[in-house]
Amino acid sequence: MDIVKGLIEFFSKNILQKPEFFVGLLVIIGYLLLRKPLHEVFAGFVKATVGYMLLNVGAAGLVVTFRPILAALNQKFQLNAAVIDPYFGLASVNSSLKETLPDFVSVATTALLIGFLVNIVLVLFRKITKVRTLFITGHIMLQQATTISWIILFLVPELRNQMGVLVIGLLCGLYWSVTSNLTVEATQHLTGGAGFAVGHQQQLAVWVTDKLAAKVGDPKKGLDDLKLPNFLSIFHDNVVASATLMLLFFGSILTILGPDILTNKDIVGNAVFDPKKQEFFMYIISTALTFSVYLVILMTGVRMFVSELTQSFQGISNKLLSGSVPAVDCAATYGFGSPNAVLFGFVSGAIGQFITIGLMILFQSPVLIITGFVPVFFDNATIAVFANKRGGAKAAILFPFLSGILQVVGGALAVMLLHLKGGYHGNIDFTTAWVGASGLFSVSGIIGIVLIVLGFLAIPQLQYLKAKDKQKYYESQVQ
Repeated sequence: MDIVKGLIEFFSKNILQKPEFFVGLLVIIGYLLLRKPLHEVFAGFVKATVGYMLLNVGAAGLVVTFRPILAALNQKFQLNAAVIDPYFGLASVNSSLKETLPDFVSVATTALLIGFLVNIVLVLFRKITKVRTLFITGHIMLQQATTISWIILFLVPELRNQMGVLVIGLLCGLYWSVTSNLTVEATQHLTGGAGFAVGHQQQLAVWVTDKLAAKVGDPKKGLDDLKLPNFLSIFHDNVVASATLMLLFFGSILTILGPDILTNKDIVGNAVFDPKKQEFFMYIISTALTFSVYLVILMTGVRMFVSELTQSFQGISNKLLSGSVPAVDCAATYGFGSPNAVLFGFVSGAIGQFITIGLMILFQSPVLIITGFVPVFFDNATIAVFANKRGGAKAAILFPFLSGILQVVGGALAVMLLHLKGGYHGNIDFTTAWVGASGLFSVSGIIGIVLIVLGFLAIPQLQYLKAKDKQKYYESQVQ
């Protein structure tokens, strides 16, 4: 029994929670099932793993570059607030568990494994469940399992036991399976049948966007079709556009903060400004352009690992999980949409957040939300990519803006409802659907959980019933 437990812990810590190796392992399995030569299997593993590591470097670089700016804003304006960011949320939940429920500190890891097994079972029996997607974004799974653990343990005290751990795992598995399954058609339409779905933090938002964007705008009038003066045509280049927007956006913020606070290493850490080494305006330029560097790294990594994963998953799909589709990081979609959508989504979502935060300050909200980079960038960029495909530029600007508002309002409600300090998950699905579910749990307890479980199970059935061609549904083709 100890050996089995040790193997499970090893797999959970070293593979399941390390998405680059998880993806690499899937590529190895897929290529072996396709009976590819060993040297091609090795090459596929290296490309997929390095590609995902590049994605992680890019994503982490964006986060690390932005967080010191948030810290400086917090210090300069004496803000006592919660940051809507999954990493801040993770720290907040872990702190709360240690203080109030120390026996459940490791519950998220167990729930993650249970949830992953639930996902596998649902895909194995897809003829019954109608679920086609396997959620494989391990670090996201850990963040979500942690947040869902606190939601259940805090709001439903009678589940502070082993049964509660099983319930948390079940909810995680259903959320990963069902919501990623909702994104299959939208992602296939966006990518031209690349063979993957979204498995991140905004699956429900992607589905809503895909359904409604066409009612708002015209896909023929996309972001790339915006008629700009000739000299502005340079902004159709992703690197130039991102660098310019970052200079304007973060240049303004850094200028407002001023050099004094940015020289304080206790506040901004390694991003500290040293006036002896460079002028302040050069520090601003360097910091702003760093965002573009990490964005290019991220998108390069995406192209590498998605290419290998898509090919290898044919083997897994055909031999082990027939008809299954990998649900991967939302950033995998950025290489298929408009190059400008990522930046327009980010800026539009940020404006929505800032306006809402300003109104909260004006009306003296009991909770003040501080923008976190992961939701404001990745959620809104992803929404813009899908919105632009269906509804053009108008939808690509409107939907992220609305998302930014909901992220702030929902984040504030969650902080109050869940009694969290310093941060909350913040991503759009967790500031909308999961806030609503939390409200239901707080009122009806276990009955509410049963209703949510039944609702999750019903969604793929409804998807299947609405599919015009049932065979194409199982084959994950656009209808």
